[in-house]
Amino acid sequence: MAVNTLNIRAWLPQIFNAVKAALFPARCLSCGLFFHAADNPGGRPGRFFENQSTQAGSKHEIFIWALAPYVCPACSGNFSPVGSPQCSRCGMMFQSRAGDDHYCSDCLDAPKRFRKARAFGVYDQVLMEAVHRLKYKGKVQLARPLGRLLLAAFMTYWGDDPPNLVGPVPLHDKKLRERGFNQAFLLIRDWPRMAGALSLQWPDVAIEREVLVRTRWTDSQTGLGRKTRLQNIKNAFGVRDASRIYQKKILLVDDVYTTGATADECAGTLLKAGAEWVDVLTLARTLT
Repeated sequence: MAVNTLNIRAWLPQIFNAVKAALFPARCLSCGLFFHAADNPGGRPGRFFENQSTQAGSKHEIFIWALAPYVCPACSGNFSPVGSPQCSRCGMMFQSRAGDDHYCSDCLDAPKRFRKARAFGVYDQVLMEAVHRLKYKGKVQLARPLGRLLLAAFMTYWGDDPPNLVGPVPLHDKKLRERGFNQAFLLIRDWPRMAGALSLQWPDVAIEREVLVRTRWTDSQTGLGRKTRLQNIKNAFGVRDASRIYQKKILLVDDVYTTGATADECAGTLLKAGAEWVDVLTLARTLT
């Protein structure tokens, strides 16, 4: 009888999850339709991280796995990964899908102060909707799956050359009070635990909330042209403790890369404080 009781207890979580899924199906964040999310789409999650690749197929598999509880199978195909050939500096994808990575005309004409910028996917379709839900509608439960996408990109692009510090592009205190959170920090704060859950070897990298601080209020960059963005963000950042920055390799993380004006200004501030190099990782980037 005791054995049967133990068996029942062992099955209780699966029974509970099955009943929950039947009574409360997930609603797709893209199309809004109800659907039954797969428990483990695509098999063992760790396999997506074992052979890190920038190829579109690999990123699409990770996207489907990470967003499975939130995006229906039909909409999960509405995702565009960022991949080569792309600008070696800013990461912009070239329209021609043939050839090797090289510098784009913008980076040749006006070199960026960061060493390189990379992104997981294109800022459109389902990924754009997910970012909007997190950033503007307070759906903080999306930070974990989106953070997994960023972790995959981190392991791909910095696995062999990790930074010393990883930190978010900061919000002004006023904006932080209004929103209640910095979405960029939410995306990275659990990386070490995520890596452990996936049996990945986490490098000796510190996650810092305030690698940078925003020293003055700026207008939203959304809708501004490149020149206006540059002027709007100029001298908007500072560091609290230069000793934490000096001779450090730093990775800045944000949700979206548009023109690179914010990333470049942040990089300039950190390099002035003595950083060895600054790289940039974003969840998404625009195509222009």
